Amino acid sequence: MPAPVNTFKARLKAGDTQIGLWVGLGDPSVAELAAGCGFDWLVIDGEHGPNGLRDVLAQLRAVGGKSHPVVRVRDDNRAEIKQMLDIGAQTLLVPMIESGAQAREVVRSVLYPPAGVRGVGAALARASDYNGVPDYLETANNEVCLILQVENMAGIDALDDILAVDGVDGVFVGPADLAADMGHLGQPGAPEVQALVNDTLSRIHGAGVAAGILTSDRRLAKGYADMGVEFLAVGSDVGVLRAGLTGLRDAFRQRR
Repeated sequence: MPAPVNTFKARLKAGDTQIGLWVGLGDPSVAELAAGCGFDWLVIDGEHGPNGLRDVLAQLRAVGGKSHPVVRVRDDNRAEIKQMLDIGAQTLLVPMIESGAQAREVVRSVLYPPAGVRGVGAALARASDYNGVPDYLETANNEVCLILQVENMAGIDALDDILAVDGVDGVFVGPADLAADMGHLGQPGAPEVQALVNDTLSRIHGAGVAAGILTSDRRLAKGYADMGVEFLAVGSDVGVLRAGLTGLRDAFRQRR
């Protein structure tokens, strides 16, 4: 019996646009609720969200098979990447990639030898159903999906080298950090930023690699979808909850 099929990875290869949601609150009940709402994929955010290893594990269990969980790790730390894979994450998003050499090392981190250097301990891990998947070691590499996040000018300048690395399944453009690096802190919708974002997405597609991005701006999201962005996050649990609560509050404040 092989490792579970990564349907998210398969759909990236097919060129489908998959709609996702950022999950940053670090709560299994929130992740479970979001997973039941019909999103194709959810990001469990270990970079900016309050998530440690066991927090991510609890959310993976809560999401189950209702949506595809994408785990964003803090950085390209090899030991943390290994642990996230062992607890059952099949798709990882690694932030702040700035060179082809860095991209190659991340690829090595997610793959078992001889293709990579992922430590072999799956017999103890959830990823192999606690050694219930006898062919896990032989098949896991094929089902791991690696997305690299490019979010500053160093990453943009190195984009061609990053895209040329074998084993990179997708490149995610981080507009917030990119805007800050361009001198537009807090303004990812600025025309100069969006011009570079759109050019970057086109370059990713031109290299035959899946492209992704996050925005809560519905106009921008529609434009990205029209461009054929394969993994498009259209909001976050924090943003949706805050907007809903303040909208409800304002509706009744007006009645006073």
